[in-house]
Amino acid sequence: MDDLRILTNLRKGVLECCVLALMQDHDVYGVDLAKRLTALGLIASEGTLYPVLSRLRKTGLVSTRWEESTMGPPRRYYSITAEGRHVVEQFQHIWGSFSTSVEAALRGGGKDE
Repeated sequence: MDDLRILTNLRKGVLECCVLALMQDHDVYGVDLAKRLTALGLIASEGTLYPVLSRLRKTGLVSTRWEESTMGPPRRYYSITAEGRHVVEQFQHIWGSFSTSVEAALRGGGKDE
C-alpha cells in the first residue's frame, strides 16, 4: 500500500469530525474552512469538502445560512448544531483511546512475550 492511499483512508475516517470541530467556536464560510483544512493536511483540494458539508447538513449535524457579501454573490455559512457538538464530544472521547491503541500496535504492543 502506498503512502497516498494510506493517507487518503486516514483522512476519510476523520474528516467529518474534524470539520465539525473547526466549527465549534464560530460559523464558517466554506472557502475559509477549505483553506484551514488544506493547511492542516486534512484535505487535498476544496472539492473534497463540499460533499462532506452536504452530508453533514442532510444529517442535521450542521445548519446553514446565506449572508450577503461585499465581494460577490451571497455566501453560505455553516454552523454546528447541538447534535454535531455531541458527535465531536463522542469523537474526542473515542479518539484518545483509539489513537493510543494504534500507537501501541505500531510499537508492537500486545505481543505475547
